Amino acid sequence: MEQRIRTAVLGYGLAGSVFHAPSIAALDTFSLDVIVTSDPARQAAALAAHPSARVLSREEWDSATGDGANSHENLDLVVVATPPATHVRLASRALAAGCAVVVDKPFTPSSAEGEALIALAKARGQILTTYQNRRWDGEYLTLVKLLADGALGSVHRFESRLERWQPVITKAWKAQATVDAGGGILFDLGTHLIDQALELFGPVTRVHGELAARRPAEMADDDAFVALEHANGVISHLWMNLTAAHKGPRLRVLGSEGAYVKQDGDIQEAQLQAGIRPGDASYGVESPEQWGNVWRAGEAAPVPTERGDFSVFYELLADAISQGGPVPVDPADSVEGLKIIELIRASAGRSLPGSATSGSATSASADS
Repeated sequence: MEQRIRTAVLGYGLAGSVFHAPSIAALDTFSLDVIVTSDPARQAAALAAHPSARVLSREEWDSATGDGANSHENLDLVVVATPPATHVRLASRALAAGCAVVVDKPFTPSSAEGEALIALAKARGQILTTYQNRRWDGEYLTLVKLLADGALGSVHRFESRLERWQPVITKAWKAQATVDAGGGILFDLGTHLIDQALELFGPVTRVHGELAARRPAEMADDDAFVALEHANGVISHLWMNLTAAHKGPRLRVLGSEGAYVKQDGDIQEAQLQAGIRPGDASYGVESPEQWGNVWRAGEAAPVPTERGDFSVFYELLADAISQGGPVPVDPADSVEGLKIIELIRASAGRSLPGSATSGSATSASADS
């Protein structure tokens, strides 16, 4: 076997522990060498789940020297799964040290910072990619297949939702994160929905957004709606909400010949939290009662959901690192999504204030 890709995961919250580490550990092409977190409970969890990894505090990672066991020089890949405000600093340091880098979404707090990070990677000759893992959701893959097969005819409306019931902010960094620091639902779940819309239907010519802070402690936004008019005429309506006591359908896609409606979202996150891992027989496989339907002439036909698999991201990344293949996600795609977010905020005439009060809202429209 060729030498494995030596990897460090920075951050062991939801992103590091649920999305990144399990996929890396499941693939023979990678070795999970370092996990960085300063939280004692997370350190214990990381050691229990990945006993062969070195678990370091942020201070130990930041102070590592070039010849130390914990240095970047002993690694091939650094995964940045920390709060958004730290992405640029940590990714820049890893690129400068000669490592390939994965940056979780949102890629950077601003499109300008994203473009600068891409330029740095190019100058250093290093691989840089963004973890837009929702491209490997089961319902998204199913829709891609339906569109390729022409099952819906000519699509004219794409409706997509990621809604949660989280009336209390449980993460300290999210409670403190302003818009400038990459806080808020538009940066969080919104980057996924915008990315999917752009992948499916291409560039946009007009943007409209509505943002609100419903929770008293919210420093940015927790309820957002985005409308995109694509150059090909498709209209995308995107909802993201953390105060939804009732969830709308995950997908509703209308075309000239039919519609695809999927009530429930991808199951991988829940499976990973329950201990089901990539490679397990049931991983990413939905039961028939969770399938969506294609509607034609008022009649519904169930459509099996394609198997979701977030680990495909890392399979593609391994090929990019070892064989020179394309990166799984071009970070320039994520920058385009950030530009849409910036259009929405700029068109409102102001960013949401850091001291947003419950129920504050703003609306914006812009041509792009």
